[in-house]
Amino acid sequence: MTAAQAVTSGRNIRGREAGFFADLRSIAGRALRLVPRDWEALIPALVIPVFFFAVNIGQLQKVFESQTGINYKAFLLPLSIITTVSGVTRASALVTDIQGGYFDRLLLTPVRRITLLLGLMVADLLLVVALCIPVLALGFILGVRPETGVPGLFVFVGIAALWGLACTGFPYALALKTGNPAVVNSSFLLFFPFTFLTTALVPEQALTPWFRTIAKLNPVTYILAGLRSLLVVGWAWGDIAQALVAILVVGVVSIGLAFAALRGRVKKK
Repeated sequence: MTAAQAVTSGRNIRGREAGFFADLRSIAGRALRLVPRDWEALIPALVIPVFFFAVNIGQLQKVFESQTGINYKAFLLPLSIITTVSGVTRASALVTDIQGGYFDRLLLTPVRRITLLLGLMVADLLLVVALCIPVLALGFILGVRPETGVPGLFVFVGIAALWGLACTGFPYALALKTGNPAVVNSSFLLFFPFTFLTTALVPEQALTPWFRTIAKLNPVTYILAGLRSLLVVGWAWGDIAQALVAILVVGVVSIGLAFAALRGRVKKK
């Protein structure tokens, strides 16, 4: 008989796996299992970007392509992806756990505190990748083909997923700090202005001077540029590097706030 296994009443009873990765897998697995219960929260994340994708193509494609010679569908697809993945988190489920007392019960267990947040973020990362697939499929149906081929497509999804992960910290920070579902549900307002104060619909040279200044200070501008380069230009490593740096900067701030909020809530118990 080992420490991890005992025999009682003729049945094998296995002890709980210990360790960081076991805790991480447990938290992430539970978060993913709960996703089907909240499908209604994910529908807007797909419907709204697809709607604006179709509307903008119908309104601007002819003018845009006649003036730039760039495939407008390929130019616009990264905006749809960014809109889809920004702010998609399990933060609302975390608030439910906090209000229902489940989070407090977890704090009574030997689970590593850092995994209480990291596990949810792992689930978010997988969810973001899954949400990218139908939006990319729509682009392919409409004729978008990446200049970087299949490898570039994987890099494209990777950048989008990392951006989605970097954004998750803000809703989690609000969830852990306030425990208020209304505040968490309003967190999308943090991302909406930043998404469109960029080169979202037209190239940088078409912007007015004051708007161009704002766009250059906006990290989303560089993420859009990195994603567009993979679809329209090719392996533009400078644009890709700037996109990754922008994700890193936002991620450090966002996820840093989330873990600070986690420490604050743990200390209260």
